[in-house]
Amino acid sequence: MSSMRPTRDDWLLPTLEGLVDTAALAELRQPGGESLWDTATRRGFTTDDAILAALSLRFRMKVADLASSTGAARDAVPEGLARKYRIVPLQVTDSILDIATADPHDLDCERTLGFATGRTVRMHLAAPSRIIERIEELYRPESAVEKFLEGMTQYDVQSVTDGPDASVDLDLTSEKASERPIIRLVDHIIAEGISQRASDIHMEAQERGVQVHYRIDGVLRHALTLPRAVGIPLVSRIKIISGLDIADRLRPQDGRARVSVDGKRVDLRVSTLPASAGEKVVIRILDSSNNILSLEGLGMSERDFERIQHLVNLREGIVLVTGPTGSGKTTTLYAALRTIQTRGVNIVTVEDPVEYKLTGVVQVQVNEKAGLTFAAALRSILRQDPDVVLVGEIRDRETAGIAIQASLTGHLVLSTLHTIDAASSVARLLDIGVESYKIGAALKGVVAQRLVRRLCVNCRQLTTEPVAERLQRWLPAGAQLCKAVGCAECGHTGYRGRLALMEVLIADGEVERRVSSGETTDKIVEAAKDSGMRSLWESGIDHVLEGNTDLEELLRVVEAPIDQPAPRREARAEPRLLNPTPTSEFGILRQPLAAPPVTPPTRPAPPPSPLARGSILTDDALELVDDLIPTTNSRRAGKSTILLVEDEAPLRLVLRDLLERDGFIVVEAADGIVALDEIDQEAPDAVVLDLNLPRLDGYAVLSRLRSRPNTASLPVIVLTAKGDEDNEVRVFELGANDFLTKPFRPRALTARLRALLRKS
Repeated sequence: MSSMRPTRDDWLLPTLEGLVDTAALAELRQPGGESLWDTATRRGFTTDDAILAALSLRFRMKVADLASSTGAARDAVPEGLARKYRIVPLQVTDSILDIATADPHDLDCERTLGFATGRTVRMHLAAPSRIIERIEELYRPESAVEKFLEGMTQYDVQSVTDGPDASVDLDLTSEKASERPIIRLVDHIIAEGISQRASDIHMEAQERGVQVHYRIDGVLRHALTLPRAVGIPLVSRIKIISGLDIADRLRPQDGRARVSVDGKRVDLRVSTLPASAGEKVVIRILDSSNNILSLEGLGMSERDFERIQHLVNLREGIVLVTGPTGSGKTTTLYAALRTIQTRGVNIVTVEDPVEYKLTGVVQVQVNEKAGLTFAAALRSILRQDPDVVLVGEIRDRETAGIAIQASLTGHLVLSTLHTIDAASSVARLLDIGVESYKIGAALKGVVAQRLVRRLCVNCRQLTTEPVAERLQRWLPAGAQLCKAVGCAECGHTGYRGRLALMEVLIADGEVERRVSSGETTDKIVEAAKDSGMRSLWESGIDHVLEGNTDLEELLRVVEAPIDQPAPRREARAEPRLLNPTPTSEFGILRQPLAAPPVTPPTRPAPPPSPLARGSILTDDALELVDDLIPTTNSRRAGKSTILLVEDEAPLRLVLRDLLERDGFIVVEAADGIVALDEIDQEAPDAVVLDLNLPRLDGYAVLSRLRSRPNTASLPVIVLTAKGDEDNEVRVFELGANDFLTKPFRPRALTARLRALLRKS
């Protein structure tokens, strides 16, 4: 390592004259080899910032941002030159090198660096003490780490391997910790996360350094900011202990590790992800000693506990736990298994990955590279005579089909889905491709859950703050609520630990009937609430009233229901429209047509035409709709039935009015799932099908119709605004009989329908 050149920066005296008093200036003028800058700041005559501001004004130079130094600039300047001239490389391009220096008069430095790098050197100002620190961080990151670790708590952390070499720990552990600061740093980060009850450790490379965050009780907390140069060796160390490829920085990797922290073994799941500023690492901490493995310990209300206990005591059927990632689904399933184990039954699980080892339970790890998928493992498990099967997640139709078949043949199947609430699980299974009657027969219950932070029992206090008006109706008069305060015990957050909000749907009676008939989620929710299901919000309100959490935390996790009148049900089992504004697909707004004189109707009057709001017809067809006269065919006894599948109510009314005036019987459906159900129940003579539908789009509806023997030849006209050639070709390949684009003339649609009906 090259030594720093001694400097005597007499050129600084004119600048210091305006910053220090006469006595201090006289002392600085004394001969010697020490830097005037260092002496002035060390003795307290002035500060680095004051000198930098004066020099910047005097020489018209910028003050350097040392944190902006890039790896490319560091690689362009050898360490020896950086130490010799006391400079920090900042940025580098093909023609320019930006450096930070404390001596803008050092022409030798400028010439040498220009010759060595082949670039023009631009100088920026920085304090000499800070330059030396930054040089250590850039070229000797382990030295910076060593300084960072001074005074920090030291943990006894060892990497433990399983298998025949379990007695041999990695060489880079506690015995070498004193020699390798990076190892000590990783050990400290992991051990500190475990001691703070973190569920995940996030390490993100940013422009100004490596940010370390701990996820505690579901919320990220900033823990450390490390020098950016530490990023690569830090990630490499983590890859070593988790068995990953340290040379591959361009692809995501997943690994596992087991460490012993002060004698306690903890499993780690490691995930790396390439990012613009460097690899991001997330370490999932699987500490079974902190994991709640009993239903009583999940923190649910007594009412929810009784309903879940009912599901756990079942002997057959399928029970689902739903919620987003990190909502505690696995913990709930493991707690259920612990309860089921007391019955002395054979339990087998198939998971990806196996997060916790359960004594007395056979756990199968999915390995897709080896062909051991969820479906393949589940198929083999059923040959092992299990009583209870846990499937980590139902991801595809094959897995869902086998799981439901197992539940129908005398097994209790537990699994998870990613849905926002309990009733949506039925729609999700339908989307996967499971028939509704099978779901109704197999599904015994669904538990939707979220996790909210629990108020710290040491510092929570009663609050007198007024409750928002929109929330008051959920709380009884005079209710006493608690609020978060914060103390040393909870890390000054006001919360410690988490508890579960539960929405428990039990599929019996009317719920089972509606699921089997393929009714919409709204109808299933209605029946489930009649049988005692409460929403996640209502479960959370119970915890708020009991003082377990507060309204602020509840609102962070669950949205408060908004009072709205029930949407108008224009079609059977129509789901709520996301945008109730009556506009056409083209957004065309029309003025209302003049109302015709009221005359006694000769037939049932159709619903009012919404042509005033929007039209899917051509402009010159607007005046023709009300003038259409039913033909003689429409008056015959046997009228043709048309299923109209359209999600927008205004457009559906236009088409219904048009078809009924021309003598057809019209059945309506607002989405693809309802359309398939109507086809089974009403057996229409033809279908007018839109493509853009909720839950199940028109392409999927068309595909399913053609795959069924009894609907393979059912006439289908696709009516859509997607008039491009590729879309038209795709529709015909799926089996459509005709294709009509919006806007259209009304007689064209009815004429095409009659032509199809004649052919059929």
